[in-house]
Amino acid sequence: MKSNVKILVVDDETPIRDVLSASLRDEGYQVTVAADGAAGIAAINETRPNIVLLDIWMPGELDGLEVLRRAKQNNPGVQFIMMSGHGTIETAVKATKLGAWDFVEKPLSIDKISILISNILSFQTERDDKIALLNKLRKNIAMIGESGSMKDLKQIIARVAPSQSWVLITGENGTGKELVAQNIHYLSPRASRPFVDVNCAAIPAELIESELFGYEKGAFTGADKAKKGKFDFANGGSIFLDEIGDMSLEAQAKILRILQEKKFQRVGGVETIEVDVRVIAATNKNLEEAIKRGTFREDLYHRLNVIPIRVAPLRDRVEDLPAIVAHFGEQFSRESGYNRKIFSDQAWERMRAHQWSGNVRELRNFVERLYILTPGDFVDVHDLKVAGLNDLAAGSSTESSFRRARAEFEKDFLLQKISEYGGNISKTAEAIGLERSYLHRKIKSYGIEA
Repeated sequence: MKSNVKILVVDDETPIRDVLSASLRDEGYQVTVAADGAAGIAAINETRPNIVLLDIWMPGELDGLEVLRRAKQNNPGVQFIMMSGHGTIETAVKATKLGAWDFVEKPLSIDKISILISNILSFQTERDDKIALLNKLRKNIAMIGESGSMKDLKQIIARVAPSQSWVLITGENGTGKELVAQNIHYLSPRASRPFVDVNCAAIPAELIESELFGYEKGAFTGADKAKKGKFDFANGGSIFLDEIGDMSLEAQAKILRILQEKKFQRVGGVETIEVDVRVIAATNKNLEEAIKRGTFREDLYHRLNVIPIRVAPLRDRVEDLPAIVAHFGEQFSRESGYNRKIFSDQAWERMRAHQWSGNVRELRNFVERLYILTPGDFVDVHDLKVAGLNDLAAGSSTESSFRRARAEFEKDFLLQKISEYGGNISKTAEAIGLERSYLHRKIKSYGIEA
């Protein structure tokens, strides 16, 4: 709304201040005025305007260019329209270099100034929307967990993201390699530019060139019109080459060329196209072993492996399970209206003992099943079984014996307390500090007849 937009007019000529301020107020803007550079600086600091109309030639120590220089240092988001009755190209260029939005000559055209203000507001709205979208996106792709390996991963992402270095991410299937790549991109200066992901394993060798680099009309049978490739769409941003270890040797050679030269030709084309792309690659393969077997090019490996990042499997950071489960649970609750689940200690034990060979991807699918298939708000061991967590071998026999002993103690304790309160489940639950429905589940799981 225009009534929320604040405009400052800084000019030493009273008629110009009066005409501009009256016209802009008539359009619905909030307008303040200042008669010289010093007053303009003070007004900018006090009112925090969205836009400043600033005269270049003013009496006193601070002319318009000096006001612009000082103000931009502390108020980078404010946009300046410079005004002058006897400006030169040199002055206009200098003002633009200092950060001015535009330069207008006197006598002023109110229509032109209105158009400039409208353009600035559109730019600011688009910028603010983009920042809000990026912040929302960054929140949605946040790395969940505070284990030692996860803290190390977050730290290296924070260090690597602002750079232009290429990155090679390794880790098992389902560990979140694409999520790491997205974090690197969206925490980088390229965040507002495209993030293009390519599944290298899914593209046949004979199609890799046209898929990545595009083709011209008539390049081959069926090419009835020109088509851009993945590198075209990623220009200025990042390209994520997922499963790079599954790419054929022929395709690897074609990728290597563009990585070395940063330019390419479309299939059937003669024009050389230069691109500015940050490359992030990922694989679940051991590329050093693949090099020894002759299935991966050593020169491509060293070209990609500028910054190596390894993503730990879930079984090596089981302390992150509660945070990840809570994160997925919140998503399902928000999207599908499920109540949040509370897990018993025994359920957590069994989940930590599971190997999670599919890593975070497997865990997400399991939590979704659990929310759908568990009718109540409490999750116990038998609920895990219903949701398909059948690999419940908990490790050593000592651990199993300990759990059995604890389960027996818990069962005897519940039998004693239920007896003390004459079989009244509500009173028993209140006395031992459990939810009534949770106690019912415990009774059922231990086969207790209350």
